Amino acid sequence: MSKTLAGNPAAEVPFSLKKIIPPMLAIIVGMIMVILDSTVVNVAVPNLVSYFHTDLKTIQWAITGYTLALSAVIPLAGWMTDKFGSKQVFLATIIMFVIGSALCSMAQTSTQLIIYRVIQGLGGGMVAPIGMALVFKLAPPERRGSIMGLLGIPMLLAPALGPILSGWLVEYVNWHWIFLINVPIGIVGVILGVKFLPTADRQQTPHLDLIGMILAPIAFAMLAYGVNEGGSVSWSSTGALTGLIVGGAALLIFIAVELRQKNPLLELRVFGSSDFTRGIILSWIMQAALFGSMLFVPLYLQQIRQFTPLETGFILLPQALASGIGMPIGGKFFDKYGARPVAIIGLLLISAALFSLSHITADTSLWSIMPLLFMLGFGMGLSMMPLNTHVLNAAPRKLVNRVTPLTAAAQQVVVSFAVAGMSGYLISRTTAHASHGGNPLNAAVQGFDDVFFLASCFAIVGVVLCLILRRPKPAAADATDGSQPDPSLMISH
Repeated sequence: MSKTLAGNPAAEVPFSLKKIIPPMLAIIVGMIMVILDSTVVNVAVPNLVSYFHTDLKTIQWAITGYTLALSAVIPLAGWMTDKFGSKQVFLATIIMFVIGSALCSMAQTSTQLIIYRVIQGLGGGMVAPIGMALVFKLAPPERRGSIMGLLGIPMLLAPALGPILSGWLVEYVNWHWIFLINVPIGIVGVILGVKFLPTADRQQTPHLDLIGMILAPIAFAMLAYGVNEGGSVSWSSTGALTGLIVGGAALLIFIAVELRQKNPLLELRVFGSSDFTRGIILSWIMQAALFGSMLFVPLYLQQIRQFTPLETGFILLPQALASGIGMPIGGKFFDKYGARPVAIIGLLLISAALFSLSHITADTSLWSIMPLLFMLGFGMGLSMMPLNTHVLNAAPRKLVNRVTPLTAAAQQVVVSFAVAGMSGYLISRTTAHASHGGNPLNAAVQGFDDVFFLASCFAIVGVVLCLILRRPKPAAADATDGSQPDPSLMISH
């Protein structure tokens, strides 16, 4: 760690992209591992049902348990990093995730698999919010868009590449390797983290918000459970109603308690910033449109067009590549022009792509679909991280450790609602089209068209809301500790 002189220490430690790359790699490796694992298991579900001689509902709990564990621990990330330091908690969560992955690969029963997936989720839930907070602190204000754009590449590439990797492993190796592959990746991430992540970011021991620590996991986990049950079973089922009622009540009490706490678990007072609130609402709308619709492109390809999971993964590759191209471009434009013009362009591309997808048929050529996927991916790449960076810029610098868990927890709930809601909409529209008679296949295709049209409407609403987006005032974001990068996080080797 380089030494700084009195005065303005940050000004005496010049920013160096070369020095930021090693810690960025450590964070990216950890995030890729966790995000990949969220997608690869879905492809292997039929194999797991067969291997464990059980039913689909039981194996679905391996996915549900993982999601609930993720939702439960995300709110704890801010307090944990303030208490023990970002580096220490980040490495500990990766180690727990690796241990859970190794255990999953050795599971002998479906019950063991579910338990080990929960261990995975408890480790993986904090990786993304802590990683984003670390990168945000490492980057100077004038370069945050570019640096956060680099971080966003794995966040969009991993979900698209997950089905390819999983399809290949399941088809040509065996299901054990969808978990076992995390072990070497995780070891590399830990080695990089130990060597390159900064350590001098531990704050004074924070007050333990015990009530918030109890209520937050209950609220977010039960909401996730209720939404999952509503989307997969029925919104009037006992599980869905219990989850939504208990989770909703816990969330309302949690909000009331947190607003009265001096040192809350999640810093909800940041919503007092109009710039933050505008940005986060726009981010939710975009995520609802994107992640809600992203599920249905592979479903269309597999259910309607009968492509295998591996073939589907390769068809989706243009979308992943376009996301990777769009991310750094969006970051550079954000640094120069702010979030509004970049988000408008990105959301217009997303709207156009989704609207065009709402006109596909059962025999639409792949050469017509793949350019639309490229457009969708490029729009995602342009707009996603600029909006996320805008939201973090609108929060006081000293609260970033508490804001990233807030945005991650909210995203988990929003995406769950979007996926469940659009799944229900697909079923209802397909049933409605089938009730008019005709070919069931055409009814299913029309159901997918309706979902893509709904998602395009969400994106259009996002374009309109972009018009009220503005650059956060420097005082709002950085005046608490100067507008320079955190000197304790500037790395010198």
